Amino acid sequence: MTRDEATFTIDSRGEFSFPENHKYDAGYGLTESTIDYISDAKGEPDWLRQFRKDALRKFNEMPMPEHWAPESLKNLDFDKIRYYLAHGNAPTRNWEDVPDEVKRTFERLGVPEQERAFLAGVDAQYDSETAYSNMQEELTKQGVIFVNANEGLMQHEEIFRPWFGKVIPVGDNKFSALNHAAFSGGSFIYIPKGVKLKQPLQAYFRINSESMGQFERTLIIADEGSELMYMEGCTAPKFDTATLHSGVVELVALKGAKIQYVTVQNWATNVYNLVIQRGLAMEDAEIRWIDCNIGAALTMKYPAVVLQGRGARGEVLSISIAHEGQHQDTGARMIHAAPDTSSNIIAKSISIGQGRGSYRGEVIIGKNATGCKNNTECDALLINAESRTDTYPAINIKGNSSSVQHEASVSQVDEEMLFYMQQRGLTRAQAMSLAVNGFVNELINEFPMEYSVELRRLIDLEMEDSIG
Repeated sequence: MTRDEATFTIDSRGEFSFPENHKYDAGYGLTESTIDYISDAKGEPDWLRQFRKDALRKFNEMPMPEHWAPESLKNLDFDKIRYYLAHGNAPTRNWEDVPDEVKRTFERLGVPEQERAFLAGVDAQYDSETAYSNMQEELTKQGVIFVNANEGLMQHEEIFRPWFGKVIPVGDNKFSALNHAAFSGGSFIYIPKGVKLKQPLQAYFRINSESMGQFERTLIIADEGSELMYMEGCTAPKFDTATLHSGVVELVALKGAKIQYVTVQNWATNVYNLVIQRGLAMEDAEIRWIDCNIGAALTMKYPAVVLQGRGARGEVLSISIAHEGQHQDTGARMIHAAPDTSSNIIAKSISIGQGRGSYRGEVIIGKNATGCKNNTECDALLINAESRTDTYPAINIKGNSSSVQHEASVSQVDEEMLFYMQQRGLTRAQAMSLAVNGFVNELINEFPMEYSVELRRLIDLEMEDSIG
């Protein structure tokens, strides 16, 4: 038996893991002692240690969301989560220096091949810390910064700190406070004025250890007239115990800047995926969230754009697939705080077996935000009679000179159509996959080509499972 065969198993979704090999392990539960352990391991300044402890107190004081949170959230026990696991190695820009088991993990996920093929830079996080981070040299010469969040805070404090926790404050909600207390890893990106990236930057977030909590924090600042696309992929093995992913993403698009943020989430089905994502768009700026959620037992994610400057634009395009035992509670928020702003929300959900998809959206147009436009479309496809979908839209218009439209639909896969395709030689699984791909095709085409191909493959796998 080879070493690889002895140390991990793998299936088609990347649900594999290596034995743990951590230098730092803060243990279970989050206390001030845990924070001292994290700060000591990272060598953080006193102000940041105190910042974490203040956030911890806020976290302990705030109640769990009750009026809208899914019932399954009540099963999450914060004392049974491990809040910091790390190899103890600084992030390397040389792939050969990455620890062996980490390197093999990301090689299985195709990281080095994708970096060489079409990425301008890549950041790979393993449990609590970034293991590999690299960017094309020519971008460094243009002043582009792409490092993990810890490096950003320590080495680029003058850029990072003024925006840190400003888009999503500590007290925004209980999980925001949790992330402020325990954050580790994530990405910090700064694009200078007028720089337009032709190739995307990408981050991979990998959970390898049982009962792990991953609390990455991402801050992206696009200076005036700059443009970038950032993509992230998420995977984890399946364990019998709960795993928690509670990330925070803050985007800042200054005057005339454009940010596209693309996510394909394929966590294992024991993961609680509780993510807060919000962007701030200044005058004539544009922020687009392109989001796909396939994995996790429970996902709660509602990308938001605060349209702060005149002429700003915001868009959320999302796909969610809820299989047996999964609840994808996703949606979007658009806050029009300036005149002549526009927003677009298109959400498509697919529920399989007893899977549940929920759309939860909010559109707010301020009293002085005149001439604003919003379009919202949320469509759901039910695969089985037991599947479930819910829609919870909220529209709050304080002025009288804006335009808002909302459309929603629910449909079920047409058995006659499936029968017709099967008569033409397709299996039932292939016919179902074709129907589902047709339902989401318009949105899948918005993803970069490499991601859209992978998405179609994942949908094929989900349909095979749905047939049994």
